[in-house]
Amino acid sequence: MLESGCKAVKEGVLEKRSDGLLQLWKKKRCILTEEGLLLIPPKQQPPPQQQPPPPAEPAAKIKELHFSNMKTVDCVERKGKYVYFTVVMAEGKEIDFRCAQEQGWNAAITLQMVQYKNRQAILAVRSTRQKQQHLAQPHGPRLRSASNSA
Repeated sequence: MLESGCKAVKEGVLEKRSDGLLQLWKKKRCILTEEGLLLIPPKQQPPPQQQPPPPAEPAAKIKELHFSNMKTVDCVERKGKYVYFTVVMAEGKEIDFRCAQEQGWNAAITLQMVQYKNRQAILAVRSTRQKQQHLAQPHGPRLRSASNSA
Protein backbone atom coordinates (compact mmCIF):
# COMPACT_ATOMS: atom_id res chain seq x y z
CA MET A 1 0.00 0.00 0.00
CA LEU A 2 2.66 2.51 0.99
CA GLU A 3 4.89 1.29 -1.83
CA SER A 4 2.28 2.53 -4.34
CA GLY A 5 2.79 6.09 -3.14
CA CYS A 6 -0.14 6.41 -0.72
CA LYS A 7 0.57 8.89 2.01
CA ALA A 8 0.02 8.08 5.66
CA VAL A 9 -3.13 9.82 6.91
CA LYS A 10 -2.69 8.71 10.53
CA GLU A 11 -0.07 6.72 12.43
CA GLY A 12 -0.10 5.33 15.93
CA VAL A 13 -0.87 2.32 18.09
CA LEU A 14 -4.09 0.31 18.15
CA GLU A 15 -4.85 -2.76 20.22
CA LYS A 16 -6.19 -5.75 18.27
CA ARG A 17 -7.95 -8.67 19.90
CA SER A 18 -6.21 -11.92 18.99
CA ASP A 19 -8.07 -14.77 17.33
CA GLY A 20 -6.76 -17.30 19.85
CA LEU A 21 -8.60 -19.00 22.67
CA LEU A 22 -7.69 -16.33 25.25
CA GLN A 23 -8.45 -13.39 22.90
CA LEU A 24 -5.74 -11.19 24.35
CA TRP A 25 -5.33 -7.55 23.32
CA LYS A 26 -2.10 -7.06 21.35
CA LYS A 27 -0.63 -3.68 20.48
CA LYS A 28 -0.06 -3.05 16.79
CA ARG A 29 1.65 -0.12 15.16
CA CYS A 30 -0.85 1.15 12.58
CA ILE A 31 -0.60 3.27 9.47
CA LEU A 32 -3.85 4.51 7.95
CA THR A 33 -3.64 5.50 4.27
CA GLU A 34 -6.12 6.44 1.56
CA GLU A 35 -6.17 2.75 0.51
CA GLY A 36 -6.49 0.94 3.85
CA LEU A 37 -4.91 0.11 7.21
CA LEU A 38 -1.51 -1.48 7.81
CA LEU A 39 -1.03 -3.43 11.05
CA ILE A 40 2.60 -3.84 12.06
CA PRO A 41 3.81 -5.73 15.14
CA PRO A 42 5.48 -3.31 17.57
CA LYS A 43 9.25 -3.22 17.26
CA GLN A 44 11.02 -5.10 20.03
CA GLN A 45 13.79 -3.12 21.70
CA PRO A 46 16.82 -5.39 22.31
CA PRO A 47 18.77 -5.14 25.60
CA PRO A 48 21.85 -2.86 25.26
CA GLN A 49 24.41 -5.73 25.26
CA GLN A 50 22.82 -7.67 22.41
CA GLN A 51 23.12 -7.14 18.67
CA PRO A 52 20.19 -5.24 17.12
CA PRO A 53 17.83 -7.32 14.97
CA PRO A 54 17.89 -6.92 11.17
CA PRO A 55 16.37 -3.55 10.20
CA ALA A 56 13.75 -4.93 7.80
CA GLU A 57 10.64 -6.47 9.33
CA PRO A 58 9.42 -9.63 7.62
CA ALA A 59 6.59 -8.76 5.23
CA ALA A 60 4.60 -11.77 6.46
CA LYS A 61 4.04 -10.08 9.83
CA ILE A 62 2.60 -6.91 8.30
CA LYS A 63 -1.15 -7.27 7.85
CA GLU A 64 -2.96 -5.12 5.31
CA LEU A 65 -6.66 -4.37 5.62
CA HIS A 66 -7.53 -2.87 2.24
CA PHE A 67 -10.69 -0.78 1.96
CA SER A 68 -11.78 -2.75 -1.11
CA ASN A 69 -12.16 -5.77 1.22
CA MET A 70 -13.72 -3.80 4.09
CA LYS A 71 -17.48 -3.72 4.60
CA THR A 72 -18.06 -1.55 7.69
CA VAL A 73 -16.52 -0.14 10.85
CA ASP A 74 -18.89 -0.68 13.77
CA CYS A 75 -18.46 1.26 17.01
CA VAL A 76 -19.34 -1.30 19.65
CA GLU A 77 -19.02 0.66 22.89
CA ARG A 78 -17.21 3.32 24.87
CA LYS A 79 -16.10 1.92 28.18
CA GLY A 80 -13.73 3.63 30.59
CA LYS A 81 -10.88 5.21 28.67
CA TYR A 82 -11.33 2.96 25.62
CA VAL A 83 -13.53 2.89 22.58
CA TYR A 84 -14.08 -0.61 21.21
CA PHE A 85 -14.84 -1.09 17.52
CA THR A 86 -15.03 -3.86 14.95
CA VAL A 87 -13.85 -3.84 11.35
CA VAL A 88 -16.09 -6.13 9.29
CA MET A 89 -14.42 -7.49 6.17
CA ALA A 90 -16.29 -8.35 2.95
CA GLU A 91 -15.89 -12.10 3.53
CA GLY A 92 -17.58 -11.72 6.93
CA LYS A 93 -14.48 -11.82 9.14
CA GLU A 94 -14.69 -9.46 12.12
CA ILE A 95 -11.58 -7.87 13.63
CA ASP A 96 -11.92 -6.24 17.05
CA PHE A 97 -9.89 -3.19 18.03
CA ARG A 98 -9.69 -0.79 20.93
CA CYS A 99 -7.97 2.54 21.50
CA ALA A 100 -8.13 5.52 23.82
CA GLN A 101 -11.28 7.53 23.08
CA GLU A 102 -9.39 10.72 22.29
CA GLN A 103 -7.34 9.00 19.55
CA GLY A 104 -10.37 8.71 17.25
CA TRP A 105 -9.13 5.74 15.22
CA ASN A 106 -12.61 4.41 14.50
CA ALA A 107 -13.73 7.75 13.03
CA ALA A 108 -10.53 8.15 10.98
CA ILE A 109 -10.79 4.62 9.54
CA THR A 110 -14.49 5.10 8.74
CA LEU A 111 -13.85 8.45 7.04
CA GLN A 112 -11.03 7.08 4.88
CA MET A 113 -13.08 3.99 3.97
CA VAL A 114 -16.05 6.12 2.86
CA GLN A 115 -13.79 8.40 0.82
CA TYR A 116 -12.17 5.35 -0.81
CA LYS A 117 -15.56 3.81 -1.69
CA ASN A 118 -16.75 7.17 -3.10
CA ARG A 119 -13.64 7.42 -5.32
CA GLN A 120 -14.25 3.87 -6.57
CA ALA A 121 -17.91 4.65 -7.32
CA ILE A 122 -16.98 7.78 -9.27
CA LEU A 123 -14.44 5.80 -11.31
CA ALA A 124 -17.05 3.11 -12.03
CA VAL A 125 -19.60 5.70 -13.23
CA ARG A 126 -17.01 7.38 -15.47
CA SER A 127 -16.00 4.04 -16.92
CA THR A 128 -19.64 3.10 -17.64
CA ARG A 129 -20.32 6.48 -19.30
CA GLN A 130 -17.23 6.15 -21.48
CA LYS A 131 -18.35 2.67 -22.59
CA GLN A 132 -21.86 3.94 -23.34
CA GLN A 133 -20.51 6.90 -25.34
CA HIS A 134 -18.20 4.58 -27.26
CA LEU A 135 -21.09 2.23 -28.10
CA ALA A 136 -23.39 5.12 -29.09
CA GLN A 137 -20.95 6.53 -31.66
CA PRO A 138 -21.52 5.48 -35.29
CA HIS A 139 -18.97 2.95 -36.42
CA GLY A 140 -18.32 4.30 -39.88
CA PRO A 141 -19.63 3.47 -43.34
CA ARG A 142 -19.38 -0.32 -43.01
CA LEU A 143 -22.42 -0.54 -40.72
CA ARG A 144 -24.47 1.82 -42.86
CA SER A 145 -23.65 0.05 -46.09
CA ALA A 146 -24.45 -3.31 -44.49
CA SER A 147 -27.87 -2.09 -43.37
CA ASN A 148 -28.54 -0.43 -46.78
CA SER A 149 -27.78 -3.60 -48.70
CA ALA A 150 -30.12 -5.72 -46.58
